[in-house]
Amino acid sequence: MNEKIKDDNMDILFEAILKLKTIEECYNFFEDLCTVSELKSMSQRLEVALMLDEKHVYTDIAAKTGASTATISRVNRALHYGAEGYRLIISRLKEKGNV
Repeated sequence: MNEKIKDDNMDILFEAILKLKTIEECYNFFEDLCTVSELKSMSQRLEVALMLDEKHVYTDIAAKTGASTATISRVNRALHYGAEGYRLIISRLKEKGNV
């Protein structure tokens, strides 16, 4: 866990997210919480992570997602040296057949 972001407010935010039960609830909460641009950026990074996990090359990822090479590199670094958050979610999405 990254101690730089850990605090009581982050704990409350993550507890709130864990209380969401449906995709519709997620849409409603995140639409209120984030800008459209922030949400698009987060979904783009997850798409990049999924493509990197499938061994796509940067040029193909950039062409399909519109992500910059800097964003792709950042996601790739997180996949290899991060807190395993992407790996956990990718694994769970694969288990459920979502990807």
